[in-house]
Amino acid sequence: MRARLFVDVTDPWSYVGTTRFERAAATFTIVRGEPVDMALRAFQVDPDATSSGRPLREALAGRHGEHEADEMLAQVSAAARISGIDLNFHDAVEASSFDAWRLLTWAGDVGAAEQRDLAHQLWRAHLLEGADVSDPFVLATRAALVGLDLETAEALLASDEYADQVRLQVEAGRAVNVTQLPTVVIEDRWTLAGVHSQDDYVQALDAVYREWRGEA
Repeated sequence: MRARLFVDVTDPWSYVGTTRFERAAATFTIVRGEPVDMALRAFQVDPDATSSGRPLREALAGRHGEHEADEMLAQVSAAARISGIDLNFHDAVEASSFDAWRLLTWAGDVGAAEQRDLAHQLWRAHLLEGADVSDPFVLATRAALVGLDLETAEALLASDEYADQVRLQVEAGRAVNVTQLPTVVIEDRWTLAGVHSQDDYVQALDAVYREWRGEA
């Protein structure tokens, strides 16, 4: 089965949901013997985010208010801990994800596994280590860490390559009414919006599989 995940590398819910979905897909494949072909697609949670290096909590408080920002961060931190992810919002900084998505789109052309590995590196950099994922040096070195060619990554980031492809991905997300991240689109027919438990993802994949295969 083919699954496309609309996510953002600056969005903690995307990190949590993708981690759970990947684990659920592995479980589903073991049970059903059906591989899940996963690919990530860009959907910027905040297209107007700047790369100012401003603390992420401060940026969120400016947009949503102090109380709302703290509540949002507490909720996603609790959800992340359930999946073994210890988010670090104390050091996280606001960043645009556009260049990260140009790099991820290139990585997807290399291979789906390489793309997902790079996405996880960028989530960790942004949400655990306080790195600026709009910084070309951070992006290129993380690409190298997952086995992608460093010089190619550096050249790509110094250009505007893949910019149009990223914009098309965002438009595709809007076309299928993405309003929550992550949103998983399976075989261009079934949609799972927002974060679910790992067990719920497994059950959803099984239900989709049975319908897809015409099982009763």
